[in-house]
Amino acid sequence: MALFGNLSTVRAQLVPRPVFDLSFAYVEDALRPGTAVNQRILAVATGESNRVELGRGAFALEQAYLSKPREKGRLESHIQYIDIQVLVAGEEIIEVAEISTLQLSENLTPAKDVIFYHDARATSPLRLNGPGATAVFYPNDGHMGSLAIAAPALVRKIVVKVPVA
Repeated sequence: MALFGNLSTVRAQLVPRPVFDLSFAYVEDALRPGTAVNQRILAVATGESNRVELGRGAFALEQAYLSKPREKGRLESHIQYIDIQVLVAGEEIIEVAEISTLQLSENLTPAKDVIFYHDARATSPLRLNGPGATAVFYPNDGHMGSLAIAAPALVRKIVVKVPVA
């Protein structure tokens, strides 16, 4: 099931793999104020996303967006990649549910690595707030992110896609 907490706690709970080491080195650089990576993420325009290749099949999506009301969210999961989602700025709610409890809505695999599910109220909310708040989602974790806590607010986030295999 999903892991969440501050960056160091989550990192300590993951099974060691070289691709995780590579991914977390990038994330640590992104969270360090003043680095080129940090400045690049802070410059991403609202509603935009930049893809950065990290190596070993992993890549990062550097994002800036306004969090949204729950009714605009969609539950999703992925087969080929583990998501490591890390806040750089802002706060949001991510709802999580085991996919075996969800009803399939739309399967876009293999063209895209995303499966959507019908809305479900039996989810668990994760509150991510502040730089370094981290959540890791495996293929069995349905998740609905980018949800506003009170009102839509600017969020800057990194989603690192780590190959499952």
